[in-house]
Amino acid sequence: MRGAQPWEAKSLPFTHSGIQSSTAPGTTSTGCTRANCVRNDDALFPDFKGRDLSSTAPARLEHRARDGATVADLPRQGRMLEPSGPSVGLVTIGGNDLLIGLAADRGGGMVRFERALDAFLRALPVRPVLLGTVFDPTFGDDSRNFLSVEARIARPNLNRINAIIAELAERYGQLVDVHRHFLGGDPSWFTRTIEPSLRGASEVRAVFLPAVLKSRSAKSGQQEPAPSPLPRPWWMWW
Repeated sequence: MRGAQPWEAKSLPFTHSGIQSSTAPGTTSTGCTRANCVRNDDALFPDFKGRDLSSTAPARLEHRARDGATVADLPRQGRMLEPSGPSVGLVTIGGNDLLIGLAADRGGGMVRFERALDAFLRALPVRPVLLGTVFDPTFGDDSRNFLSVEARIARPNLNRINAIIAELAERYGQLVDVHRHFLGGDPSWFTRTIEPSLRGASEVRAVFLPAVLKSRSAKSGQQEPAPSPLPRPWWMWW
């Protein structure tokens, strides 16, 4: 009897700005951990019943995101990654970088951000990488600006950092446009201005999950099924 295809999904737990686990205007880390990309909480999110990774095959998530992380922290979070099978990396970064200075940047900081993120992704031993954009907790409304930086300066810089993320996503994997999805949201998606609520975390999951499932399907299609009483887990790094 042939077992399911052996694929280890290494879900790259890397930080970005921080959903509940960070204070930044863009986040996603908890989106696939607490909001259950791997195993859905059917009581909290009945619409996602049967729409998680574990519903079709074993999967594991390794979560490495940290509160307050910036692009400079990524190499430390990526240490000791040793993919042993098919895997996918989920990377969200940039929100905290904006909060600590890039929102007011005149150009040099963005160049350094791009170089640092590019170097990190190039050295990362996981492919593909799903790169999430930084969301806008003001829903595109300048009157909701909570920064000390004027919206006419901060908003273009948010767009610049997301443009950098989009360009690198083409090179190393796929873009997951959290920013675009959240523009259609409402204040119930957040707590304390920038931290996603439970609903918001599930909305992050809603954006990432199709890309994760597509990646797993593509990897499975590249391999011949191997005899096994139980399939090896697919790993997901976040």
